[in-house]
Amino acid sequence: MNRKHNPRSQARLSRREAMRRGVRSAAGMVAAGGLASRVFAAPAEPAAEKTAEQTAAELKTARDEAARAKVAKVQAKSVIQIFLWGGMSQNDTWDPKPGTGYDYLGEFDKFIPTNVEGIQFGALFPKLAAQADKFSLIRSMTHGNNGHETAAYLMQTGHLPGGRLAYPSVGAIFTFFKKDQYKGLLPPYVVMLEAAGRFSEEGFLGPAYKPFATGGDPSAARFEVQGIVNRGIDDRRQKARRELADKINLLGYGLADVPEMAAAETARQKAYGLILGRGREVFNLDNESKELRDRYGRNTFGQECLAARRLVEEGVPYITISFPGGWDTHSNHFATMKRQCGSLDLGLATLLGDLSARGLLDSTLVWCTGEFGRTPKVSWEPPWNGGRHHHGDVFTVLVAGGGFKGGRVVGSSDEKGEKVKERPVYPADLLGSMYLLAGIDAAAKLPHPWGLDARVLDTENEGMKSAGLLEELM
Repeated sequence: MNRKHNPRSQARLSRREAMRRGVRSAAGMVAAGGLASRVFAAPAEPAAEKTAEQTAAELKTARDEAARAKVAKVQAKSVIQIFLWGGMSQNDTWDPKPGTGYDYLGEFDKFIPTNVEGIQFGALFPKLAAQADKFSLIRSMTHGNNGHETAAYLMQTGHLPGGRLAYPSVGAIFTFFKKDQYKGLLPPYVVMLEAAGRFSEEGFLGPAYKPFATGGDPSAARFEVQGIVNRGIDDRRQKARRELADKINLLGYGLADVPEMAAAETARQKAYGLILGRGREVFNLDNESKELRDRYGRNTFGQECLAARRLVEEGVPYITISFPGGWDTHSNHFATMKRQCGSLDLGLATLLGDLSARGLLDSTLVWCTGEFGRTPKVSWEPPWNGGRHHHGDVFTVLVAGGGFKGGRVVGSSDEKGEKVKERPVYPADLLGSMYLLAGIDAAAKLPHPWGLDARVLDTENEGMKSAGLLEELM
């Protein structure tokens, strides 16, 4: 058979083949740890011929492939989320900007080194600075949303707000996918002390996936957990009530073989286990030494962190700590930061150290962030008188354990902390990385009550931005 040589079709084939090979080589270099945040160019194609969108898409593909290649098994068995409602300033804390002047630094013009060379903190976090090898920082988190409710929804679902579906939070997703594995007495999704998402965390999954909010105060003499520890009723009286109820439950004895009665009895015994048994003891922080409780800090947040560690030991899949104090510092910013950062620093640093010492950090993923950051430039004028405002363009997230490596920084902000400079990280990238480490398929379908097509993460159809999974930390 005679074939005519067609140089044009050969050129077209070469371009496609060159781009295919370029993406493959990019993925290989990312997996090997090279060019983690650089722009790739296919060797057979001049870089100038590629658009920024093409380059970003290739880099995202490379990161995703590299992350999946690195994660061969489930690493995150439990998650502790520390939610800083209102948004903590990145400039004053974990992404300081020395030399930017009083209008940007205000009172916080002191900076400290960490125990990892090249990573610097604001002076408000000496305890965490001494443990920087145990966690990593995402200094280029971004979504551009400056509304409390909508930004919180973005950060806790990975989906854009305002759509026709109310998606479940990451905690509800963990509960759904771990329900056949977790057989513990305690609820699988626990929030201390109150849910602070300002949206229904369970989304369309329904009430079965709603978080159990403890209420109470773990730093009080008695941690009175709602539904578990009855206020004003001691254990002796509670046990006497149970014994009396058992004695007069003649209907239950007579119909013990009826399936509905058997199910009710199982539920009753589980409730008693929560109130009077092992469930109650998990929240009894007096079971810990006085010295350890002091190390966590004798304040609400510190004792929440200690309770979270105890919940991890019980195998609870998802624990949220809502920081007991707002970070929405439009005014009185510097006074609020000085008041709150000390307990955050002490409690979080002790939690990471305690998890590590007990061999739990490798299987426990910890992440700490608000719904956004704060404006780098201080508003000195009335009525703010030294405040920082909502800032979703770039902020910092702390991640540790559960398969995330420590002592690293992903991405960067510009010289004043106003915009992403290098390697943007979007909510879908962060949550997708967490799901990967926990063995949850981010493309899996979710059961919607109306039969609508819904997935754990679905960036393509919704227009949600993604720059790739956090392979740099895996």
